[in-house]
Amino acid sequence: MNKETISLIQNYYAAFNAGDMETFLGLLTDDVVHDINQGARETGKEAFRAFMGRMNRNYKEQLVDMVIMATEDGTRAAAEFVVLGEYLVTDEGLPAAKGQKYRLPAGAFFDVRDGKVARITNYYNLEDWIAQVSQG
Repeated sequence: MNKETISLIQNYYAAFNAGDMETFLGLLTDDVVHDINQGARETGKEAFRAFMGRMNRNYKEQLVDMVIMATEDGTRAAAEFVVLGEYLVTDEGLPAAKGQKYRLPAGAFFDVRDGKVARITNYYNLEDWIAQVSQG
């Protein structure tokens, strides 16, 4: 189960990096729980689809230096990575976008059920991101 879970998370991030949103969303349970970094909790694949629509409009990101870990039973996983990004369109309540580039360490935690992602909790240092894009 551990290898299957690690493969699931690898495929999740490969789809993200490829911009393949249908494959990306297909790896989620219909009732997926998404804990947004320093924000609200959203539930459901459609809420996640809307979130990703906004993210893909405002940011261009690639995730690199990926390390993925999973529990022996495969029900939980974690990933640590670096976000290489470009801020394309101003996001509500954040500094103005002018194409600023950023490099940001980040992590995510997952619950896995029936071979799909049932929960994702993302974390990155928002103040570090704001400092980086405010310099650009």
